[in-house]
This record gives sequence, structure tokens and C-alpha cells, in this order.
Amino acid sequence: MKICGTRLLIVEDEPLLRITMADALRKEGWVVDVAEDGVKGSALFEQHLHDVVLADLVMPRMSGLDLLRRIKAMHPEATVVIITAHGTVDRAVEAMREGAEDFIAKPFSMAQLIVRLSNVCSVRLLQQQNVRLQQQLEQRHSFSNIIGKSKEMQEVFDLIRLVADSDASVLVHGESGTGKEMVASAIHFNSRRRTKPYVRVSCASLPESLIESELFGYEKGAFTGASERRIGRFEAASGGTLFLDEIGELPWNFQVKLLRVLQERQIERLGSNRPIDVDVRIVSASLRPLEEEIDAGKFREDLYFRVNTVSIHLPPLRERTEDIPLLVQSFLHEFAEERGREIDGFVDEVMDLFEAYSWPGNVRELRNVVERAVLFSRGSQITLDELPTSLRGDRQEGGRRRVAQVRSLHEAVDQAETEAIRAALAATEGRRAEAADLLGISRKTLWEKIKLHEITVD
Repeated sequence: MKICGTRLLIVEDEPLLRITMADALRKEGWVVDVAEDGVKGSALFEQHLHDVVLADLVMPRMSGLDLLRRIKAMHPEATVVIITAHGTVDRAVEAMREGAEDFIAKPFSMAQLIVRLSNVCSVRLLQQQNVRLQQQLEQRHSFSNIIGKSKEMQEVFDLIRLVADSDASVLVHGESGTGKEMVASAIHFNSRRRTKPYVRVSCASLPESLIESELFGYEKGAFTGASERRIGRFEAASGGTLFLDEIGELPWNFQVKLLRVLQERQIERLGSNRPIDVDVRIVSASLRPLEEEIDAGKFREDLYFRVNTVSIHLPPLRERTEDIPLLVQSFLHEFAEERGREIDGFVDEVMDLFEAYSWPGNVRELRNVVERAVLFSRGSQITLDELPTSLRGDRQEGGRRRVAQVRSLHEAVDQAETEAIRAALAATEGRRAEAADLLGISRKTLWEKIKLHEITVD
């Protein structure tokens, strides 16, 4: 079965073998061109840029090895398979060092040839798919996917451009749902480490007993249940970027171990005393200001200075309402295309409501509202009926609900947290695990905040 592309070139000086191979491969669906020597083969390849070239190693006027070099110079991605006779296997191995994908030794059957070509092309196809997936991944996490024209967001973009290609540690801080992970991934995928691993760790979701083994790994037998060696997140990210989300949730006694690793750039797996070098760039994020955590005795000041070489603050959506139309259009296009819907946009009343609402869940909440609206929409435009009742109720309360009203910062934060939690619980019909994911916090943190703010859960 044909796998690689549509066009194949056979370069073989033996007429009977050349004709036999061409007939067999045409039956498999290939469009086949033939040439009797390397010179003619080179001219044909230059004309058509074949997907696959099957070339004899020993030919008059131009050898298969010279033809291989010329083809790779013209089109490095071309797949070349060498045909070799007994006694020339060493030269076929040399051809593979020059870029040939495989060689097949004479004599061979047509069935063997088809299988070998299929195997070579399967590998090539996987390589091409991996390249495309990497390109899609880089596009998904590219700088352009962080949307905003406001002055506040332009300042964020400037900082990302400034620090991306350095190895400086970056601390991203802002309210839940503002896009801290998007900034972290944009920093990685716009850096010279972009082809290396990007590993995310949610510090808030790791049980204290597992933090060290998750980050540093362990050896077989290090503890009960350690049946095999496991590589930790630091080793997995070596050469790339490690994103420590909600770093402020790390226990105090682990923070000193993390500080030592960042200073020495070495880890030790649990159950081993052999240091392992790691080359990792650290990007961290925190919902709460770490300066306040330091004052409260919950975060080490020396670790703070280590992870905070550069600080990037993401403003809440209520402070950059001019970005809301851009975000809405982007989310609308994404979800309408995903569901095969044709939706022109939102009625004016909806857009007025979007710009008046305080968005306690920030961009994440806006994205979820748009996704829900697309899911429930019945016409070419989205109306107020497609919005959650909690959002429509906010409109009836009248006017803008701004945190900037005259009250203490503590009261403002409490109110924003309470509104965000209530909105998340309403959106998930009281399912706390889903609400915690929506808010970007651990279930434990959500439970504590529900008790703190005395929120009733139906």
C-alpha cells in the first residue's frame, strides 16, 4: 500500500529489473518515473521533486551515491532508498550516513521491496507529522494567541519580548483566569529553548508527601511501592522550561530544597545520593502576591529573589475592558468553527453587558461564557437568552460593579474571590472538582475559601 506521497522515481540501469519494479509499484498506486542512469535520474528529479527515489548504487555516468548527494542538495526532505548488490553493502552503509533512509540488497522479491518501501515511508510520515504537530504546538502557544490592545497588555507583550530569549527566571502574577499559563508558554515557545521540553507543574494540586518525588524523581526501592525508577519533572524539563504554577502553595520545608536545586542546578532522586545536573529555566506563577506571603511567614524571601528575576503582572479583565470585544470575537470564532456553526456575532445588548460586567473569573470566565453561548445558540446572533442566569442577573442589578469603589483592598479581594467562586459553582452546578479546575486552584484551596467566605453550596 502506498504511504509516502504520490510520485516515485526509479533509477536502475538493468532494464528488466527497472520495468519489473515500475509495474509492481504502479499496481500499488504510485505514479512512477524511471531513469536508466544517475544523470537522467537527476534531471527527472529536478523537474518533479519526487517524494521517494529508489536508486541503484552502481550505475554508469553517475553512481547512486553521487545521485543521493545531488538529490539531498536539491530537496533535503526527499526519501532515498538505495539498491545494492552483494559486495557493496559497505558503500550502502556509507549512503545511509549521507542521508539515505534505507538500502535493499539484491536479489529481492517485489513483495520484499513493497514492504521495505512501506516501512521507510511509515517512519517518514511519522517524522513529517511530528514536525507539523510541533509547528501547531508552537502556533498554539505563540505570542499572537495572547490577545489585547490595551496599554496594560502592551506592557506585558513588551516584557515577554524582552525576557523570552534569556534564561532569566520569571514570576507571573495576577488573579485567577488572567492567563498566567499562556504567558509562561509564550515565553518558552519564543525562546531558544522552544524545541526542548515545556513541563508544567501545578504546585497546588500536589500532596505534600509527593512533591519531592514528583519534582526530583526516585530510584527503585526508595520507598514502599517504588517498583521502578521514575524521572522527576526537573529531569523531564532539562534543556527546556519548567513552569511552577502557584509556587506560593509549596510547603515551607520543601522551599529550602527547591532553593538549593535552583542555586546548584543539581537534583538528587529519592533513594540516591548521586547528584544529577539539570539545565532548566524556571517560570513561576502566583495568584497571591508573594510579598504578602513572605510577610506572613509562608514563603521564603531568598527563594522569592531566586524565582523573581523578572516580574510580569497580568491585569484583571475589569481593568482592560477595551480588550473584551477582541477576546469575544476570538473565542466566538474558535468555538463556532469547532462545532461547525455559522454565527455572526452577539447582539448589542450582550456586548454592553460584557463590558459592564466585572468578570471575577477574568478571561477564563469570559471564554467559558462564550463557549456556553455558542453551544446553546439558536440563530445567527447570540442574545441575552444564551447567557448564564448569573450573568443576566448582574445586568439587572444595574451599572458597572467595579472593585475600584471606595473600600479597602482586603474587602475588594474578598468580594472578587466570593463572586468568582459563586460563578464557578453556578457554572458547574455545584461540582467542586470542576469548579476548582475552572478557577485554577486546588480542591483543598477551594474548600478553604468556601468556608472562609461562608459560601452556601447547594
